[in-house]
Amino acid sequence: MTIATNDWKELASREGDGLAVSLFWSKAADRVTLAVADQNLDEEFHINIAGAHALDAFYHPFAYAAVRGLGFGQCHARVPRS
Repeated sequence: MTIATNDWKELASREGDGLAVSLFWSKAADRVTLAVADQNLDEEFHINIAGAHALDAFYHPFAYAAVRGLGFGQCHARVPRS
């Protein structure tokens, strides 16, 4: 089975303080993926999320990353910039 790369649809996105969070869905792959990019740390990660947990993961991406053992930056807490 071939999965089209253009099948992914952005369901939601938000940005703030250099952090971009996006939620994508592929009908062909039957998957939801969470993408998080931090321009301040120049880091990013992508994780597959069960559809039933998609919005929760969208609003709490670092909690979902931590459960999967993904570290992010020097510490997991975000410190506001002056």
